[in-house]
Parts: sequence; structure tokens; C-alpha cells
Amino acid sequence: MKKAIILMNMGGPNNLDEVKTFLSNMFNDKYIITAPQPIRAMIAFLITSLRTKHAKANYELIGGKSPIVGYTKNIVSELEKVVDADVFFSMRYTPPFIDEVLNKIKDYDEICAIPMYPHYSSTTTLSSIEELYKKANNMGLNKKTTYIKHYYSDELYNKAIVERIKDALCGENPNDFDLVFSAHGLTQKIIDNGDVYQKHIKKNLFFARKALMNAGVNFASTHLAYQSRVGPMEWIKPYLEDKLKTLKKKKVIIYPIAFTVDNSETEFELDIEYREIAENIGIKDYRVAKAPNNHPLFIESLKNLYNSSNKETALKNILKD
Repeated sequence: MKKAIILMNMGGPNNLDEVKTFLSNMFNDKYIITAPQPIRAMIAFLITSLRTKHAKANYELIGGKSPIVGYTKNIVSELEKVVDADVFFSMRYTPPFIDEVLNKIKDYDEICAIPMYPHYSSTTTLSSIEELYKKANNMGLNKKTTYIKHYYSDELYNKAIVERIKDALCGENPNDFDLVFSAHGLTQKIIDNGDVYQKHIKKNLFFARKALMNAGVNFASTHLAYQSRVGPMEWIKPYLEDKLKTLKKKKVIIYPIAFTVDNSETEFELDIEYREIAENIGIKDYRVAKAPNNHPLFIESLKNLYNSSNKETALKNILKD
């Protein structure tokens, strides 16, 4: 029996020429820009036109591409060593797209999709899984396709978080540092419309704090904040730049709790943009922890998720979260 795992993520440009494609695809997503067509297409065109040049400049600072594909390939390589399946990956807004991956595995007997989003959101999980089922249905693959909805409470996943935070400490006393869990923001409107992302982030914070306590890693204080705010709309709070100003310690570790794979939001936004903000407000030691990536504990977590009985078997189930 041939089995396949698809690791699903938003993606990022593989080169500077793909920046426009990435932005256009993302802002044309009905779960990102909720306005009806053709208004959504007009908004997407306007945002893409305004942001492409600036975004290209940002990507140039981290090597001319998003690091997400490279890290994901490492996860694929490690996961294939411990599961009885072939492992693939697809991206929502940049290649490889889901239809390309499904074409490779259309003759497989079982397909399991694992989103690289530990928290459920319409803007990430629903968007990716809905696209998966739409393409799978066109190819007659729906009945053999399953998926994992979320896993923010998974013990091994949270242990991987602890290990990445310990790596950032470099053996120093955690009590000398504040720890900020930074999550990607969403507009307040999306949350008010019933998206459970913020609830999942807060629950993940509980499990991560518990894992830190069990590991004997005690910070001066731990906090939650949100990054990546753009535009004039109200976003969920507290904003990371505001949180940094309230910290009593002048040493801080940022952990990117919304991400399992490092990307431009971690390696550019957190490590470059917010570093400058932190230095300007007097923080003397600013460190950004790595996402789980291919840490052995996260690989073990993904293996267990794949082997679990908690797989969803129909697209309609994702609408019930």
C-alpha cells in the first residue's frame, strides 16, 4: 500500500521574481481579503502594486528568497526516515502548489495532509485544506484524503518549543530574561467573525508555559504579543512593539509561537525589523529563538500526528472548529 504525507504551508517566494506572485495569490485569497469579487481582486492588485518593491528589498536582506522551502525540505527528509509513507510538501501561494503535488501521488492509496499551522484559522488551515479538497475532488482523490486540523496542545510539539528557547538562552540564566511569545496577528474583524485562532494561541501559551515549568526553565516573566500588523484596520492586541516597551528586563527572548517553520516573518521581521525597535527602546540583549523546524522532537510529533486516530476525513469537518 502506497501512503503519502503532504506538509502544507503558506509558502514564500523562491526568488525575487516570485514576490509579486506570492503577494497577488495571498491577497486574492477570500479568507485573507474577505471582500467579494471583483472588489477583492481590485484590493489585491492595489496592495500588490504598492508592496512588491518594498517586499523585494526585504527579501534581499535575507538572501533573495524566503527560507521556508529550505527548512521544509529538511523536515521532509527527517520525517521520511520515521514514517511508513512518502513525504511531500505544498505551498498555498507559491510553488509547489497542491495540484502539482497531487498529480505526483494520484495513484497512492492513502493521502494525509498535515498543515504546518499548529493553530486553526480560516486564513491558514481552512484556506489550505479547502484548496486541497477542491483539487483532490477534481482528481477523484477525496475518499482517500485525510488531514490533521490542529495540534497546539501536543506534548512533543511543546517540548520542541522549550528546546528551541533553551537554544536561544545559550546556557544563561532564564531569570535574567523576559520571554515574549510572538504570534502572527489577524485583524480584529476576522476574530469577531468567529475565527478561533486567538483562542488557540492562548491555549498554546498555557501548554508552552507548562512545558517550560516541567523543564525547570523559569523566566523573569512571560508574555504574549502579536506581530505583522499592516494597514489601518484594528488588529488583535497587544502589538509586539508596544509589549517590548513594557518589559522590565533589558534582555528578551522572542519565540515565534505561530510558526513551526522559520520564514520571512521570523528571519526578517522579528530578527531585523523588531530588533531595531528593541535596540531603539534600550533593550540590550534581544534574541529570536528558532521555530521547531526539523528538531527531533517536532519530527516525532509529526510522526505521532500521522499515526494518530485524530485525522479528519471530510472537508465539512473543518468548518466545525
